[in-house]
Amino acid sequence: MDLFKRPPLLKIAAFSLISFTFFYFGKHWSNGAYPQLVFFSTPRQSIGTSPNFIKDFNVTQLISQNQPQTVAAKTVSPGGSPPTTSRTFGIIDSDGKMRDEFEVGEFDPEVVQNLGNETEVETQRNEESRVRVKRFELCEDSRRDYIPCLDNVEAIKRLNSTERGEKYERHCPEKDKGLYCLVPPPKGYRQPIPWPKSRDEVWYTNVPHARLVEDKRGQNWMSKAKDKFRFPGGGTQFIHGADKYLDQIAEMVPDVAFGNHTRVVLDVGCGVASFGAYLLSRNVLTMSIAPKDIHEYQIQFALERGVPAMVAAFATRRLLYPSQAFELIHCSRCRINWTRDDGILLLEVNRMLRAGGYFAWAAQPVYKHEQILGEHWEEMLNLTSRLCWELVKKEGYIAIWKKPISNSCYLSRDALTTPPLCDQDDDPDNVWYADLKSCISRLPEDGYGANVIAWPTRLHSPPDRLQSIQIDAHIAREELFKAESKYWHETIDGYVRAWHWRELKLRNILDMKAGFGGFAAALIDLGLDCWVMNVVPVSGPNTLPVIYDRGLVGVRHDWCEPFDTYPRTYDFVHAAGLFSIERKRCNMSTIMLEMDRILRPGGKVYILDSLEVMDELQEIANAMGWQVTLRDTSEGPHASYRILTCDKHLLLS
Repeated sequence: MDLFKRPPLLKIAAFSLISFTFFYFGKHWSNGAYPQLVFFSTPRQSIGTSPNFIKDFNVTQLISQNQPQTVAAKTVSPGGSPPTTSRTFGIIDSDGKMRDEFEVGEFDPEVVQNLGNETEVETQRNEESRVRVKRFELCEDSRRDYIPCLDNVEAIKRLNSTERGEKYERHCPEKDKGLYCLVPPPKGYRQPIPWPKSRDEVWYTNVPHARLVEDKRGQNWMSKAKDKFRFPGGGTQFIHGADKYLDQIAEMVPDVAFGNHTRVVLDVGCGVASFGAYLLSRNVLTMSIAPKDIHEYQIQFALERGVPAMVAAFATRRLLYPSQAFELIHCSRCRINWTRDDGILLLEVNRMLRAGGYFAWAAQPVYKHEQILGEHWEEMLNLTSRLCWELVKKEGYIAIWKKPISNSCYLSRDALTTPPLCDQDDDPDNVWYADLKSCISRLPEDGYGANVIAWPTRLHSPPDRLQSIQIDAHIAREELFKAESKYWHETIDGYVRAWHWRELKLRNILDMKAGFGGFAAALIDLGLDCWVMNVVPVSGPNTLPVIYDRGLVGVRHDWCEPFDTYPRTYDFVHAAGLFSIERKRCNMSTIMLEMDRILRPGGKVYILDSLEVMDELQEIANAMGWQVTLRDTSEGPHASYRILTCDKHLLLS
């Protein structure tokens, strides 16, 4: 009280001292571990063009709309300034940019390997307890190239038969025998050579397996030169290079029209994927597949080169691609007996081949005249004629057939002709653990799937099969399709500008919940030189036919199980609205550990999801050693979802 009775000058001095004290503590507490005081907060910036963008459309298939909640973790606006107390991990500098001189170090076994999975029991408010892993251990060295569902030796030993290739199919570990550790990279692992240079050479230490060099020495597959593998572009049937081989196919059947009529191709028994690698320059996207057999690392080489590929086998189950997916299916000495079991494997090719599409076969029965090979050729001619395929051209090593555009030929066959048409109720897009069928998949009577337009127009044209997708939509499917495309284009444009995506040298990208493929389409529109594996989870509607009709590639999968690819496959993993759905079915740490397995060191993960899952996701990511940041979306700080950005780094020795 005496203060207010003092002279005015003393009052002013006292007030100034108090103001300065509040300013000092507010300034310093806002930059430390304490929450930032409101009057020193940086204005939030957004990556979208409008904070009300999502309100214009119903994009319920993309993002789980939950009621706004609060989150204890510190968040950063996408376009905001980085925190002043930043730490540098490997390739990310204090400005959030990737350094060109990045070089991956090795794990320090004293720091990581001997720790083990460190856990603690946490009691929730409702008095329920859960085990929280504070730190995941490093897997043993033998797991460096481990694919859980394809390397399950115990399950393979229990198979009743392996004569039809059953051992190359999925046999996932039981839940208590899953992978609960971090898969280490090979010793001396380095940042992959960027595309397009990686098409022709990769680091030896990243895929340290030289057996294929010896096995395929005379076929021009690959060679080893000092610390690199080199790929001259040859193959078993095109030792003089893939480009000349592709020119031959284009001349044999001009209607193939690579990069126009033919956009999506399946290469069966792909080797190191030179066929698909050279088609990329012709605006053709090729899914290169091969089993994990005696040439078990061929798909790993393909992925290290930056070529779309995954491990898959023609055996007893349908492949994980939709009907009418590919304009061309190619087999060059792929070591598959297409006529066995009355052609059941060629019937699977027929299911996946688009109406009016082509099957190219380069194999010894085509050009050699030995008795056994001649008999095999006659069997092939007989089978393809019963499938109503037309032999368009046979020249040199190659024979090319064309699939009919409708069911009319099938219906006009003799009633006793085999194989028969499949029943009307057969779903040719049901592929998850679905057995092969010894019948011809019917083509839609309305022509859906056959009427795709030329590339690149098809990327943004709603395809006919959009109408057949079973989804709960409050607006028309075409409007939902366009809304998704617009949303991801504007969102990724913001990512490119705010987070410098063009500098990240991203090549192999995984979208874990792809919807209609809008994320992948936006990357193409914005000129990022990458490819996307679009995964459509089995827990949601099957939009995979639409993705292929747009000229993209993808696969059906259940994220409660491991993915059929090698460790260190992807540079970038994207998951939008995935965890809020899948957590009802499986453990989120199982999915996150699988993401870590297939993510390259130096790779990035972006998770867009509801606030209610973010705390647990951050805990898991931290336990895996990822550097994480929680960010606002374009909706601002009061939205019910956030973006969790993660960087995977190695501990430097």
